[in-house]
Amino acid sequence: MTESASPHISHPRVMVLGVQPAKPPFRIVEIDGEMVAKARSLAEVLEVAAECGITIHDADDPDVVRWVGGDSLTWEPH
Repeated sequence: MTESASPHISHPRVMVLGVQPAKPPFRIVEIDGEMVAKARSLAEVLEVAAECGITIHDADDPDVVRWVGGDSLTWEPH
């Protein structure tokens, strides 16, 4: 029997959803599948994660944070 290689799919605890067109724009932060905050900056994402006991050393590591609809530098709607 041969094993087939499967791609690595990460399931990070922190997910940051797409930018919401508000004044000011924000992104919803989910931790462990629960909405926990509206963040307006990367710093706020890091603060929220820390409050939930998660230390983020590299916000661009897909095993740590999943960014939906942009990356850690995307804070304005398209």
